[in-house]
Amino acid sequence: MITYIALLKGINVGGHKKVPMAELRKLLTKSGFYNVKTYIQSGNVIVQSLEENIKKIEEEIRNIIALHFGFNVSVLIRRGVDLQRIFNDCPFSEEKKINSYFTILQDIPDKDLVKIASKKVYEGEEYKIINDCIYFYCEKGYGRAKFNINFFEKELKTIGTARNYNTMVKLLSLSTD
Repeated sequence: MITYIALLKGINVGGHKKVPMAELRKLLTKSGFYNVKTYIQSGNVIVQSLEENIKKIEEEIRNIIALHFGFNVSVLIRRGVDLQRIFNDCPFSEEKKINSYFTILQDIPDKDLVKIASKKVYEGEEYKIINDCIYFYCEKGYGRAKFNINFFEKELKTIGTARNYNTMVKLLSLSTD
């Protein structure tokens, strides 16, 4: 049995794409996933499966949500070890790391695209693109940042979904229980 973390993008935000977590847990369990757990309403799901192909699991969860709730969402899957690597690779000081956001990317972006995207800067905002994650720190907080996920998705030609430090810590603890 392999433990996976499913990160659902853009659900339960501003009343759009509502996915009740209790209902999602039941659906995923009924569909053959084991030990399904969720964390907060923003689309963090821990599942266990015998399936080893991450792309198949992403597609299955995406299809379950589309069929039941009637809309498409992006699903990014990581194993606990992958999420731990992302967390550990944060290039910021511990003080900044605690106030950082981790944007998990579907794919590792092309190095040339990373170079182009990295030319854009805003005062008081720092980011580093390392492998499949954008590490982002903003002095004024994420809600006041000039950078947003749409900029990075467009420039890097991949999708991503952001989680804060506390959510990353909790997901890591839930995926190792």
